[in-house]
Amino acid sequence: MLLLEDTAVDVAEQSDGRFGPDLMDVYEKWEEFSAWAKAAAPGAGRPVSAAQLGTPVPRPRQIFGIGLNYRDHADEANLAHPENIVVFTKFASSLAGPESTAAVSSDSVDYEAELVVVVGREAHRVGVDEAADVIAGYSVGQDISDRGVQMRPPAPQFSLGKSFPGYAPVGPAVVTRDEPADPSALRISCAFTGPTAQAQGADVWTAQDGSTGDMIFSPERIISDLSQVVTLYPGDLIFTGTPAGVGMARGIAVQPGDVMTTTIEGIGSITTEFVAG
Repeated sequence: MLLLEDTAVDVAEQSDGRFGPDLMDVYEKWEEFSAWAKAAAPGAGRPVSAAQLGTPVPRPRQIFGIGLNYRDHADEANLAHPENIVVFTKFASSLAGPESTAAVSSDSVDYEAELVVVVGREAHRVGVDEAADVIAGYSVGQDISDRGVQMRPPAPQFSLGKSFPGYAPVGPAVVTRDEPADPSALRISCAFTGPTAQAQGADVWTAQDGSTGDMIFSPERIISDLSQVVTLYPGDLIFTGTPAGVGMARGIAVQPGDVMTTTIEGIGSITTEFVAG
């Protein structure tokens, strides 16, 4: 679906089969699709709510996460600002849509609000100055982690601890790279209602409130550095890191009954409701 304000256009129908019906086909023809989408007539769609939307990239070949990529987050973890990108993966079975439910896997589940970059063309060994052309667009993500699994001996299991079902919600849409006024200066926040908020004495508690301007490595630098090793494919997802305020630094863990909303200025909001595992 192509979202136009509060309506959704059936892309396969409106394009006479030129794009779709498989959503992943759009990313294989991203530049062509973008040109067509900009010319799509507003009002040609049907009303749609976030609850009706699934993840906008349902079958990415690869999902990357970048650790310690915000200065204030590295500072709260008492770690030096990295000189090179810190990379992990989230397995595809953890993907979820913009209004989803996730089971709390243990008493050490953490939250991270993230800007997600969606890859729009195949890329290998691209320079930073070329990397912007690799970006299809941006989305909102939540990097949910079971810190107990992530840190258990004998060695950290970042990817496994971050890949329980529903631990990679993304949405509500992919916003094309030219839509945010300045992707390097977007407000990014994460707020809770439920037991965690109540423990802070609030009905709604803001856990994270930062700016993408605090990133150490820009999306272009991340794409360039990743591509020196791997080949990036259309539809790949890159979780670009999180600002300060994560639960591990605060001594807080997500509880059943919590509802977490992550918002990025100019892109949208996604919500995850946590239930008992």
